[in-house]
Amino acid sequence: QVQLVESGGGLVQPGGSLRLSCVASRINFSFYDMAWYRQAPGKQRELVATISTRDSTNYADSVKGRFTISRNNSKNMVFLQMDSLKPEDTAVYYCKVPRFADWGQGTQVTVSA
Repeated sequence: QVQLVESGGGLVQPGGSLRLSCVASRINFSFYDMAWYRQAPGKQRELVATISTRDSTNYADSVKGRFTISRNNSKNMVFLQMDSLKPEDTAVYYCKVPRFADWGQGTQVTVSA
């Protein structure tokens, strides 16, 4: 069972920035692609960004150019730098190892004036 712990969420004004972090344990982290998802109230969970073992990245169209996913294999961590935040980015954000079914508890991001 993979253990995932997200942090870094909070309340931010539109146009602001946040950096989310996720530490993964019980896996050989460098062997696996990683992903960030989010779930807004009343909506389905959606894929936000992915990063491969070779640092190849992909983004949802809604965040492209504003969010950046990165990883630090020596610390078993994946990050999501979120800039130019919009109210529609408000959601609970989760990291995930796509290969496994496990989810963390998520971290709340609220973008509001």
